[in-house]
Amino acid sequence: MPSIAVLTTSMGVFEAELYTEVMPVTCGNFIDLANSGFYDGIHFHRVIPDFMCQFGCPYAKDPTSKSAGTGGPDGYTTFRSCDDQEYKRTSDGGIEDEIGKKEQMLTNAVGTLSMANTGQPKSGGSQFFINTSNNSFLDWFDRQTESAHPVFGKVVKGLDVVEKISRVRTNRDDNPIQPVKMISIRVK
Repeated sequence: MPSIAVLTTSMGVFEAELYTEVMPVTCGNFIDLANSGFYDGIHFHRVIPDFMCQFGCPYAKDPTSKSAGTGGPDGYTTFRSCDDQEYKRTSDGGIEDEIGKKEQMLTNAVGTLSMANTGQPKSGGSQFFINTSNNSFLDWFDRQTESAHPVFGKVVKGLDVVEKISRVRTNRDDNPIQPVKMISIRVK
């Protein structure tokens, strides 16, 4: 039975299937953060129409924070992967990159959830984005760019809510003018 994340926002609810079998570390990290309440009350801090909606920085609890987009989970905290291994986050909250295996060649298609990172190894932590366009240039296996954003799930219900979020008015830093809040994320 697949793991389903229920994402309740100030603009509606959507659900995403998590790819726990092929992305056990990334999904385990996400499930740990979601079910612990880490994401509750955080706002989307970067929304670009026909590209993606980014979320998950703890500094974005304040929708006007200039630090939004720079934070992650506490360093050296532990979580269990979906294949029941224990992992420790890096000093700045990053996790192991799940890239390189054939079964992990999942493209950044419309509706997929993908880890945000700085481009450096183990720099993904809590931030992720939802693709609202086919963004294969972000695939770790697409050599057009150096981007390496592993896909770990896909919206299976309520894609219209994600689309609605992607169309909100934003300022020149891509922050929604009317904040969009994540009320909760829970994985069942």
